[in-house]
Amino acid sequence: MKQNNGVSGSVLVVGAGISGMQSALDLAESGFKVYLVDEKSAIGGTMVRLDKTFPTNDCAMCIVSPKLVDTGRHLNIEILTNTSLTALHGEAGNFRATLKQKARYVDLTKCTGCGECARVCPVEVDNEFDAGLGSRKAIYKLFPQATPSAYAIDKRGISPCRAACPAGVNVQGYVQLIKAGKYTEAWQTIYRDNPFPAICGRVCTHPCQSACHRAGVDGAVNIRALKRFAADRAYQDLNSLPLPEVEKPRDQRVAVVGAGPAGLSAAYQLVKKGYGVTVFEALPVAGGMMRVGIPEYRLPKKWVDLEVDLLSRLGVEFKFNTRLGRDITLESLRQDYEAVFLAVGAHRSSTPGVPGEDLPGVEQGISFLRRVALGEPVTVGRRVAVIGGGNTAMDCARTAVRLGAGEVYIVYRRSEAEITALPEEIAAAKEEGIQFIMLTSPVRFIGKEGRLVKIECVKNRLEYARDGGRPRPVPVEGSEFTLDVDMVILATGQQPDLSCLNGSIPAGNTIPADPDTLATGIPGVFAGGDCVTGPKTVIDAIAAGKVAAESIHRYLSGQDLKEGRQFRVPEEKIAPLRQAPHEIPRCEPRPVIHLDPRERVKGFVEEAKTYTAEEAKKEAERCLNCAVCSECQECVRVCLAKAIDHEMQDGELEVNVGAVILSPGGEVFDPAGLAYYGYGRYPNVVTSIQFERILSASGPYQGHLVRPSDGKEPRRIAWIQCVGSRNLRLGHDYCSSVCCMYAIKEAVIAKEHSHGPLETTIFFMDMRTYGKDFERYYRRAEEEHGVRFVRSRIYNVEEADNGNLRIRYVLPGGQVQEEEFDLVVLSVGFTAGEKARELASRLGVETDPAGFCRFNEFSPGVTSVPGIFAGGVFAGPKDIPETVTEASAAAGYVSRLLSAARGSETRVKEYPPERPVHKQPPRVGVFVCHCGINIGSVVRVPEVVEYAKRLPGVVYAREFLFTCSQDSVEEIKKCIHEHRLNRVVVASCTPRTHAPLFQNVLREAGLNPYLYEHVNIREHSSWVHRDRPQEATEKAKDLVRMAVAKVRLLTPITQTYTEINKGALVVGGGVAGMTAALSLAEQGFQVSLVEKERELGGNTRHLYYTLQGSDPRQYLNELIDKVLNHPLIQVFTGSQVVEAGGYPGNYHSRIKTPEKELEISHGAVVLATGAREARP
Repeated sequence: MKQNNGVSGSVLVVGAGISGMQSALDLAESGFKVYLVDEKSAIGGTMVRLDKTFPTNDCAMCIVSPKLVDTGRHLNIEILTNTSLTALHGEAGNFRATLKQKARYVDLTKCTGCGECARVCPVEVDNEFDAGLGSRKAIYKLFPQATPSAYAIDKRGISPCRAACPAGVNVQGYVQLIKAGKYTEAWQTIYRDNPFPAICGRVCTHPCQSACHRAGVDGAVNIRALKRFAADRAYQDLNSLPLPEVEKPRDQRVAVVGAGPAGLSAAYQLVKKGYGVTVFEALPVAGGMMRVGIPEYRLPKKWVDLEVDLLSRLGVEFKFNTRLGRDITLESLRQDYEAVFLAVGAHRSSTPGVPGEDLPGVEQGISFLRRVALGEPVTVGRRVAVIGGGNTAMDCARTAVRLGAGEVYIVYRRSEAEITALPEEIAAAKEEGIQFIMLTSPVRFIGKEGRLVKIECVKNRLEYARDGGRPRPVPVEGSEFTLDVDMVILATGQQPDLSCLNGSIPAGNTIPADPDTLATGIPGVFAGGDCVTGPKTVIDAIAAGKVAAESIHRYLSGQDLKEGRQFRVPEEKIAPLRQAPHEIPRCEPRPVIHLDPRERVKGFVEEAKTYTAEEAKKEAERCLNCAVCSECQECVRVCLAKAIDHEMQDGELEVNVGAVILSPGGEVFDPAGLAYYGYGRYPNVVTSIQFERILSASGPYQGHLVRPSDGKEPRRIAWIQCVGSRNLRLGHDYCSSVCCMYAIKEAVIAKEHSHGPLETTIFFMDMRTYGKDFERYYRRAEEEHGVRFVRSRIYNVEEADNGNLRIRYVLPGGQVQEEEFDLVVLSVGFTAGEKARELASRLGVETDPAGFCRFNEFSPGVTSVPGIFAGGVFAGPKDIPETVTEASAAAGYVSRLLSAARGSETRVKEYPPERPVHKQPPRVGVFVCHCGINIGSVVRVPEVVEYAKRLPGVVYAREFLFTCSQDSVEEIKKCIHEHRLNRVVVASCTPRTHAPLFQNVLREAGLNPYLYEHVNIREHSSWVHRDRPQEATEKAKDLVRMAVAKVRLLTPITQTYTEINKGALVVGGGVAGMTAALSLAEQGFQVSLVEKERELGGNTRHLYYTLQGSDPRQYLNELIDKVLNHPLIQVFTGSQVVEAGGYPGNYHSRIKTPEKELEISHGAVVLATGAREARP
């Protein structure tokens, strides 16, 4: 390392598309450490989504893949994916950048990219990379050739169903596992947090369903029925049921008082942690209200007994008929156990205080249900009234019907809108003939001969509070009436019976406990469930037990009871609905089948049926996967590398850099708001980026040209230009630069993909073909490929009955025309992305009215903030060649700024020792590339591979979809080691970009890089013989055979190194030449600038103003002055280079000046000799 003179030798490049990668590579090769940051999980930007590039029709992936690999493997480029720049402090040369790194949930250092995780992941969502045409899993690789090649997990908060579950059960997780047919795994997911899946699958009040986003679309997912299905399926084979592992036994013991849902839930969680747990229960059976408070027709006892038995199998000890206060005391428990959990429930009925409550025939609802559940003899009257409107009231009424009551009434003091029972319970009661008497209160119970005979009632009206609270029933004067009954069941509430505490805890109606930790005022004593909150639901009690178990564990471990715990899900963490409601296909919930009411009232047989497997799958498929990743843990189960970490947290990183290059790119315009095009309504109207993915071999249709609606091959395709560009109403008055050319390219390439005749039509306003060879490309498309061009304005696009699309348009002469097409492609323009705008605002970088970065017209790449530079589409719409040029320019500006720190923070790559192979017989490895479908659709690649295997000297041959991708490169290196290869042949596309890549692979594998041969079967076979696949295949075989024959004869070449002349020769003294000379000189290099004219300036000397109103002559004069006065620049005007020779790094040129000829030495040459206007 060298001294940096107080300037940082590192650079931050924000955005890792082709622009960011080019800047990063230029800088890294120039001696600077680069932090390459991108918000996505892999680098590549938009270019990696394209099928081909214009005007050469090269495979986009073939061009960009070496950049991906070089960037990913460069020693001095640190790639930071899932990362964004949040703050920047300091000044040019010394910045402090704050980066936010979103959790990837996959360890990059461990992931092998095998894809097993994605294979088992049950969650499928739209694939943004394919612009929504395909799907991907929640754990995914952005694209097959992604760099880094590791997977990432998409998490978007906590699903609302899971957030609404008091016990925190992973609802989305088990629903997705049911969808995938993994029923036991679904049960395990539920059982992790809730030991009663079968019970809750029948009687849970399902707050998860109430929170389901689908409820606002076409009905919530029937989550409770799915839970029941998973449990019933899992319990079909109890012997193979995978119960959770229990930790190593601990010495501490815990007493749980009460075998209801709260107590049993706590016991379950504690026994898993290795504690000895004893549950004390006053009743002869376990289950609490689940066992003695919920009727058999809703919850058969066998399910309660089964799930209690599972707790016994895990190690929970039960002591029945043991009442607190009678058989044991709190003090005795505290002496014998290290902690106590009180979960005594709320088993005492609350009475309304109506005169006559003590008459024979007036029953308490809780005791009534208990006696029925325990099999005690119970007699009901002929006319039964149940007072109350909760689930207990419904249970009492429906039980009375089953016990033989003739008429049963529900008497409730409010309206049905305020009734607290579940809607399905109310509906079932009505189906069974139970009558509802609303807005009615009992005034007194009237007896005759010591027996209840009627109820005196009064009608109510509701009085609504100003604060919007629950309305209060107010008696209506003079509305009294009587109701003849011979039995009343009071179901007006319940409360805990705390007499068992004998005053050991000061308590009123409930036990006082911390609402979060459930700790009481007595050390080591905790309380939860109904005895703390008053009567609530089964799932609330289960949640309380789970919370108490964690608190007890912390207490016994000496930890703080609250630190680091989340007792409620913050609203901002709950995942919103990802789709607009109109985008979700309608699909009504599948109802649970119930027994016919006339049959079910005859006894206590379970009334509801469990879903079939097909019904469960269909219902689970309705889940919208709001949080994307469901955390079902399937990926963890199959990952042998142990790379997945669902607990990974977002992080923050600070880095010191000397300069920043902003290359965050832009966004493609979303045409959904332009209703007249039909995008988003008609499936066969697609955007240009979607069409690129249709054509791509790695796209949703593997490169087959089909339309989305029905998979048919189109016969007529239309392109509509300037969608989202040149539109004043949208505020997009600019041209997006690339749309004309990519539409021509797509129209030409589509014909190559079509198996039959294909008519392609481009509707345009103006055809802008201003780049090198662009006009020729346009003419060839029209004249050679038959692309039809129609100058017009589009009126609208409408869908026909057959899915085709009718385009109405106006010709320049005013004639209105209409045509029908199979597919319509909208040529969408670029927009400045919202995130890029926010980034610019955060850093104080000026933008233009459209949101693109504002530059000085004569200094493209230089932003309004010193030390911050920009490139790519962030600086305005442009094509790939212009993007790459601008990216290198931005890197050049940085190199000038930080030249003093060059090499101060970089490392030098070290290669392993070269294996001596000169005495070994040739062991050739042949690797043949499909190049997506660019080669594979013409050349029969497997046939070529089999042919190669039989060639002399070949010991290994293999095919790849893309040989140049990061994972393929690593695989080739691995094959060299495993098969002891000492020579390599790669048959793919151009050696211009790919040969250096593979030669470097040989060096990394310990082979001499010159023991390599490259075969260009893309250009020499599949391209030139596209219509003759047999000939193309045979030619590819010949080319491979020749390459193998040649590589067998190759011998290692020893590289020699020589000093590089650090001077440069710039030929041409126009603005380009002078700028290049000044850039090199400011980086400390000696420059010789040669201009054939007598003065500097070139064509700019004849310009007097620009379209933006700038003065080019003032700029030119200032530039000339800087060049002439720079000590490292020697200017030769009126001079020419007459002779040149040498080799890279050491050239010798003879220059003829007006005075004499002289010879100069230099290591590099820049040709900036300008051009003349084209003349017809």
